[in-house]
Amino acid sequence: MAKILDKQRYKCAMSAMSTVQAIEGAIPILHSGPGCAEKLSNSAGSSGHYSPNIFPCTSVNERDVVFGGEKKLRATITNALKVIDADMFIVLSGCTSEIVGDTIEEVVSEFQGAEKPVLFASTPGFKGNNYRGHEWVVDAIIEQYLEPVPEAEKDPLLVNIWADVPYQDEFWAGNYRALEQLLRDIGLKPNVIFGIHRGVQNIKKIPYAGFNLLVSPWVGLENVQRMQKKFGTPYLHWPTLPIGAFETSKFVRAVADFAQLPPEPVEKYIEERESEYYGYIERFADIFLETRAMSRRFSVVADAQYALGITKFLVNDLGRLPANQYVVDDTPAEYQAPIRGYFADLNYHIRANVAFTVDGWEIHQDIKNTDYHGYPLIIGSYWEKELAQETDAHYLNVSWPVNERLVINGYYVGYGGGLRLLEDIYSVVRTRFN
Repeated sequence: MAKILDKQRYKCAMSAMSTVQAIEGAIPILHSGPGCAEKLSNSAGSSGHYSPNIFPCTSVNERDVVFGGEKKLRATITNALKVIDADMFIVLSGCTSEIVGDTIEEVVSEFQGAEKPVLFASTPGFKGNNYRGHEWVVDAIIEQYLEPVPEAEKDPLLVNIWADVPYQDEFWAGNYRALEQLLRDIGLKPNVIFGIHRGVQNIKKIPYAGFNLLVSPWVGLENVQRMQKKFGTPYLHWPTLPIGAFETSKFVRAVADFAQLPPEPVEKYIEERESEYYGYIERFADIFLETRAMSRRFSVVADAQYALGITKFLVNDLGRLPANQYVVDDTPAEYQAPIRGYFADLNYHIRANVAFTVDGWEIHQDIKNTDYHGYPLIIGSYWEKELAQETDAHYLNVSWPVNERLVINGYYVGYGGGLRLLEDIYSVVRTRFN
């Protein structure tokens, strides 16, 4: 029997238009119905280098379903190349055009000699969600735009960073910058393709990197494996978003070791940053220790990236105890067992139980039936706001959809990111006394 999902936390694969939008100078061309494009544009961010409102779209209709939309796609690409001053065009397909059998890849191949690159990623919603769509866009760039380079031309200090899915994570821009800074501080040369002043110029650097750094439990793993196969580029897979001193120091040491950097300067850097970090913690220790309004137990409702990163931060840095944690990104089955293992790797042999579910109703019922031994801390999406009111919980909106706050370049990565997350959590806690 079909099952109705309540409060779904992801979008269809064609929302990978957000991934393209995050590459400055790149623009998606959508081969889909106008309703798809309009619905997804509301979730892609309101502006950027190109606003979603001007993304070229074939606006597939009933006639195109009967006779095919290839002619319309060809015309749309041709006209987009004429009127839009972009550095890269990436054609994304919707469900209708894929179901009727349009030979989209063949049409796109006709533009191989165009002045600007035209690529294609198959992104119908029936193939997967926007996490997979993000991977397919990166795959298209790897396979259709980039070529291997001689080993002698590679820079061992150049590191490609892959982490957050742009716009699905509201903190993606700030997190990427924080990761860049961590690597730069220990003498590496970070390379990111997403965000302001990155774009196609950084895409061209990808094959020249000494290694790829993936900071994600599972999203992007197939991408870095593909780059290893095509370019011979090794990769370091770090599954936990480093938030706060404990995980950030582990992360920095692992990256430095993988890059074969001298350990002494790295340890000095870590010592300086930890000293500053714990100095702030000590200054506000009374608030953290004496705020008895909040239970020590918490739940995170987010994608694997944030559920894991925040759980480790709250346990390892603050000594909080995890109730059930909820991963809501429809994690593929083959990745679930390793992720459960990551949740078991906490300080003091603490283990966090994790549920992989996409049904908001089930999550909310489970939280309602959990004894938090006090006022719960619920870190999740906007969908958890009403639940927090019902359970008298402390609530912070971090995961998608984020309707409670405006995030411009905020971040939770690193030493400073951990302090920001503490500020956000205890700002909510302190309102209970007002």
